[in-house]
Amino acid sequence: MIESPLKRLSALGQSVWFDYIRRDLWQGTDLERLIEQDGLAGMTSNPTIFEKAIAGTDLYDDDIRRLTASGLTPTDIVEALAIADVCGAADAFRPLYEATDGNDGYVSIEVGPQLAHDCAGSVAEARRLWNACNRPNVMVKIPATDEGIDAIRRCLSEGININITLLFSVDRYRQVIRAYLEAMEERVAKGQPVDQVRSVASFFVSRVDTNVNAKLDVIAASATSTNHEKALAAHLRGRVAIANARIAYTKFEKTFNGTRYEALRRQGVRIQRPLWASTSAKDPSYPELYYVEALIAPNSIDTMPPETFRTYRDHGHPMIRIHDGISEAHAVFQQLGELRIDEHQVGLDLEEDGARKFRESVEKLLSAVHAKERVINAAAR
Repeated sequence: MIESPLKRLSALGQSVWFDYIRRDLWQGTDLERLIEQDGLAGMTSNPTIFEKAIAGTDLYDDDIRRLTASGLTPTDIVEALAIADVCGAADAFRPLYEATDGNDGYVSIEVGPQLAHDCAGSVAEARRLWNACNRPNVMVKIPATDEGIDAIRRCLSEGININITLLFSVDRYRQVIRAYLEAMEERVAKGQPVDQVRSVASFFVSRVDTNVNAKLDVIAASATSTNHEKALAAHLRGRVAIANARIAYTKFEKTFNGTRYEALRRQGVRIQRPLWASTSAKDPSYPELYYVEALIAPNSIDTMPPETFRTYRDHGHPMIRIHDGISEAHAVFQQLGELRIDEHQVGLDLEEDGARKFRESVEKLLSAVHAKERVINAAAR
């Protein structure tokens, strides 16, 4: 039997996690098969994924009926269903978690997107979700906003596994790494265990190109742009997201091969791996595996939605490419500056847009649960 390209990624040092969760996946044999045959090593969730799973299927209707009868609100019901899915999937991944000494086998659950700019609220909810799941191979997702960075540091210092999400810029990534190192140094100074604390930094990819490409297209089409600007805009299209991720990876390598981390490593602190999120190609003119192939890197993770996962299984060409064109990656951002596109503002806009989209997904999900409650109550009359 020919080994799956997905498994060959693992041999190159890159784990593949599923950007997807649904009850029938972990309740049946599908998840076990994906772990065994394709080397699936983890799973992430977010409000949009849960909205599609809970509102878009009847898999959860019986539980919604039961929880409604017990007097829970739609918000409480959604949380209960999410925790049940995350715990069920985490149990399925537990043997992998133990076999890899806690490096893989994680399932993530996210704090409410309404808390994106609420540090104290994020910390409180992360603690509650962590305790409710009560599994060492769960991670709580907190977005890398200004307020989120401090929440991330505080939660890590308490020994809560954290998946940092909505990360779009290298500047913000530097803050994320700093928060991780500070939290681990705090635990070491207090004599608290560090060897089981894990964190990943979820760096979003394709959304960067979606945002920047729109700006480049305006420049290319503008009558006031010079020929040089138009040519440069056309040249940069589709290059920024990969350049951004590759520069971030060089920061990862420098930090976790540096003296500050070395002192922590000797105390048992593990590296904080970069995780490539949003790696499916949104632009139909790009190959489906455009981002996945470009960002194969040791000590990293790629979260793939089911469609991209299947495509890579069938057509992937595993090879480490993360260092390709690093000098060109830096040039990309110099050229963006020539076109007066502010990379810092792009990151902030994407951060806020991501939080907004997740809030909308939660609102849609709550509305769907409320609608199901009305049907259930009508049927019971």
